[in-house]
Amino acid sequence: MGKKKINPRTLSEIKDFACVVPVLLFLAVFTYYPIIKLVQISFTDWNLLNDTWQYVGLKNWKWMFNGSGTKYLLNSLKVTILYSIGELSITIIGGMIFALIFNKMTKAFSLMRAIVFMPRYVAMSSAAVIFLWIFNTDSGILNYLLSLIGHEPVDWLGDRRTALISVLMLTGWRCIGYGMMIYLSAMMGIATDYYEAASLDGANAVQKFFKITLPLLSPTTLFLFITTFLSSMKVFQSVDILTQGGPYRSTEVFVYNIYRYAMVDFRMDRAATVGVFFFLLLLIVTVATLKISNSAVTYDSVVSSDL
Repeated sequence: MGKKKINPRTLSEIKDFACVVPVLLFLAVFTYYPIIKLVQISFTDWNLLNDTWQYVGLKNWKWMFNGSGTKYLLNSLKVTILYSIGELSITIIGGMIFALIFNKMTKAFSLMRAIVFMPRYVAMSSAAVIFLWIFNTDSGILNYLLSLIGHEPVDWLGDRRTALISVLMLTGWRCIGYGMMIYLSAMMGIATDYYEAASLDGANAVQKFFKITLPLLSPTTLFLFITTFLSSMKVFQSVDILTQGGPYRSTEVFVYNIYRYAMVDFRMDRAATVGVFFFLLLLIVTVATLKISNSAVTYDSVVSSDL
């Protein structure tokens, strides 16, 4: 009997799957296995100062939701939300304003766009070290400028009222240009026919923005919202270098809270528990945002005719 021939379509599917296998293995080893291991550690009493560990059931979860860890969890949640609101506002609102200002194809405006976007290429660690000097109470340039108008020096990083604002100033310096460039690229894709028709109907610049530009930029806004939200929730470097979570935990965001448990207190079990909760929180909020925003996003070229 002759050998059974393999269907060419089946052979093609096998080849396609073989190309995906390395990626699946990579994800399994470096993404899914660590997540499973993180969940496992959250049910143990793993302390890096001890040689042994054992399973303790829901003890860590009770500690986090109904114990001494609750107030630190709520504090880090509050700080992270405040930081996220600040970064979202800077990236979306500030980025759109700059995009509207620099939406002209001239050499001068191209140079200004490049200057605004350039901080995005500066590493966060390097930028944070520079801002340490800028915010220095005694010799920082910011307090020097304030002294020129007769203002008293401000302890930017040592005062709980200004510490988070200082971190957001660094964030805004780096991210506002990114939001501007994303919006500029989207604005260039809007057909000029809409604006010409609106002009014939007697619409002014404000009406054109709210009835044409803003609705057609909704997919871009959604993209910026989700990507910026996820990155803001995972902020760490700027907080670590500028404030180390202080003063009095006023800048202790979620990721720094996890870092403190793992690398300062050596409590890997508590760090894993907070990490799993953080992962689930991000997952739920992201899915909910996508569901809710679908009804408000304009993916086609239909704009309001009520000009």
